Amino acid sequence: MKKLKNFFGNAYLAIVFVFLYAPIVTLIVYSFNEGRGRKWQGFSVRWYEELFHSASIGDAVYNTLTIAFLSALIATVIGVISCIGLQALKGRTRNLYMALNNIPMLNSDLVTGLSLMLAFIAVGVTFGYSTVLLAHISFNVPYVIVNVMPRYRQMNQSTYEAALDLGAKPVKAFLKVVLPELMPGVISGFLMAFTMSLDDFIITHFTKGPGINTISTLIYSEIRRGIKPSMNALSTIMFISAIILLVLTNFSPTGSKTEVKDR
Repeated sequence: MKKLKNFFGNAYLAIVFVFLYAPIVTLIVYSFNEGRGRKWQGFSVRWYEELFHSASIGDAVYNTLTIAFLSALIATVIGVISCIGLQALKGRTRNLYMALNNIPMLNSDLVTGLSLMLAFIAVGVTFGYSTVLLAHISFNVPYVIVNVMPRYRQMNQSTYEAALDLGAKPVKAFLKVVLPELMPGVISGFLMAFTMSLDDFIITHFTKGPGINTISTLIYSEIRRGIKPSMNALSTIMFISAIILLVLTNFSPTGSKTEVKDR
């Protein structure tokens, strides 16, 4: 009975993994197809060569990475400052502001993107790189606050006051005492904001201007005109990059030392 149970459990797990990864494997295989159609016509890397020689794809990758990095960095700074201000509030007021902070994360991306587009139109801002960057900062800040705030609450508040009593100026006391305590939450908030920005399509679609594309909007516009094999190559590189990042994060020596220390 136990062997039968294990068999069905393993079979169920195998079906789930096939369901999840079969489409990705198919995409990777067809990225090496010589022809443009669905029929296999031989192994080739021509679509990867076309990908690296495409100016539009290069611009989209540059826009995606720079917007993700800058929005995550600025959102992290704003989020840390917001946590300090929220912690200074008391009782119901702080709970109210935390509830307001959580609403954008629960809100539909469609509503957020449309509202940001209307806000930019109302103030007369020209759509382009800057509007996408501002939009990404706005929806990244709540994620940073959610990651940093628990760490800030766990910190011993008297350490900052002790640093001031010992002669440190407020800024130096924050950088030397408070920030190191918050650093795990700051790093996780930055990485989450960076990932959310890379992954976003709907809000970017509503707030980008003509001639500005990220990877997600470029793939969408290309698919509307027909699936190009170079998009398969681009998606394959993105998937492999995510796998490499995941492996480095989970199996790095630093991660192993941290795991041993926690035990």
